[in-house]
Amino acid sequence: MLKDDVLKLILRENDYISGETISHKLGVSRAAVNTAVKALREDGYEITSSTNKGYLLKNSPDLLSKGSISALLPDTRAENLLYFDSVDSTNNVLKSLASEGAVSGTVVIADHQTGGKGRRGRSFASPSGAGVYLSYLFKPESGFDKISDLTSWTAVAVADAIKNAYGFDTQIKWVNDLLMNRKKICGILTEVSVEGESGFIDTCIIGIGVNVNESEFPPEISEIATSISIENGGMKFIRAKLASEIIRSMDKLASDWPGSSYYLDRYRDLNITTGSMITAYPRMAENGQGRTGTAISINDDFSLKVEFADGSVEDLKSGEVSVRGLYGYT
Repeated sequence: MLKDDVLKLILRENDYISGETISHKLGVSRAAVNTAVKALREDGYEITSSTNKGYLLKNSPDLLSKGSISALLPDTRAENLLYFDSVDSTNNVLKSLASEGAVSGTVVIADHQTGGKGRRGRSFASPSGAGVYLSYLFKPESGFDKISDLTSWTAVAVADAIKNAYGFDTQIKWVNDLLMNRKKICGILTEVSVEGESGFIDTCIIGIGVNVNESEFPPEISEIATSISIENGGMKFIRAKLASEIIRSMDKLASDWPGSSYYLDRYRDLNITTGSMITAYPRMAENGQGRTGTAISINDDFSLKVEFADGSVEDLKSGEVSVRGLYGYT
């Protein structure tokens, strides 16, 4: 869309950029440029114009678009970036694209999801104008046994993106919940298809949802969930900045996979599960019953070593844990 291309050029300039320059770079008429600028102003971008100088961006609203995100990325990166105002689920859209041959590194991002998905079939609230909802296609060429590593690497990648975008530290609750002040700000859902003969991962769709500018949550999750804005006095943040940093972090993850020790070291540094009293719920736990114990450490394969109340020690590779002091667990 021309409006996105014009926005990208204007956003990248610290000074005026002439309409002639924009027209030449995009191969369109000056009239088309003027029309695009008018549309951007209607969207809330404060763009001044001067007959002799061109256009200057004075102020930007917090709007996600392909233009606002790709302006912060290399030109070639935008080729595999798709933006939608609203979808049922970015994971669903990307799953369809993957079946049609989309390349590893393809990204789908939306301002709003009508059917955002969380773990174990739960819904993930995805209101318009508030969060970053993004899915990343990765073809890791590794066995299914490495999937727990990948979800943990992703938690580190998103934590780094938040730090790079806004300067804030986050914590990780095993397996891959990101927290601020001991409340959840991010959910990660990894959906995998495996090649039958080799047992290797064919495609991996990594869904990432970050609560950025939400000011409140429904009562049923208000004790569990928070947003970056809430934890910083109601300050509002430019979501395109975080979206671009997540894409950079995920591209780095794909490049580093599977041989970097950085992710394990960083995961251990950020993890707040170890040393805490926990209740572990195996993936197929009956009647919601769990076992209580103490989380001892994060193993080299990102599993959680737990000493249970009966004295047994086990390594948890999947399932969920409740951590004393988090999410209402006391």
